[in-house]
Amino acid sequence: MFMLPSLDEIPKQRKALRLTQSRLAELAGVSQSIIAKIESGTVDPSYSIVKRLVDALERQSVDTTRPKVSAIMSRPVISVSRMQLVRDAVDLMKKRGYSQLPVFEGGRCVGSISEKTILDRAARGESLDLLLNNRVRDIMDSPLPTVGEDTPFESVLGLLQGNYGVLVTRGENAIGILTKSDILKVKR
Repeated sequence: MFMLPSLDEIPKQRKALRLTQSRLAELAGVSQSIIAKIESGTVDPSYSIVKRLVDALERQSVDTTRPKVSAIMSRPVISVSRMQLVRDAVDLMKKRGYSQLPVFEGGRCVGSISEKTILDRAARGESLDLLLNNRVRDIMDSPLPTVGEDTPFESVLGLLQGNYGVLVTRGENAIGILTKSDILKVKR
């Protein structure tokens, strides 16, 4: 037989998960006012409403045990501008031990540059010396995809299969970068 927790547990669990009543209402598909009434003891809710709240709280507690990208990302974001020379980008990659860098313009990611792109072009017959004297904008690749800092790391595995890295954002600001090598940091 399935037993629901006492109604006193709902606000305790909600607060432990740092959820507002509004956020829990959104997750459970109920109104915020019913949660306020349940927590104040002024209503005797139906089984289905309590079940929805308990299920939503359980889903959130499972989510909080999975590592978020913010826990394993590299920071700060090391980048180059579109107008820098490719030579400068390569020097920065060597110095930092990176194989790719995001390209920023005015606080916004507008592209990326990687060792692979440079070497592929040289292998196709372009002069490495000429490539190194180009501006980054002339050979950069597409911008890196972005995810929010609370994204579970499992969610970015697919993105990393087709991209050199993923930028991690808080609001409009890039606060870190996640690469394939960062995934190896995750303890199982």
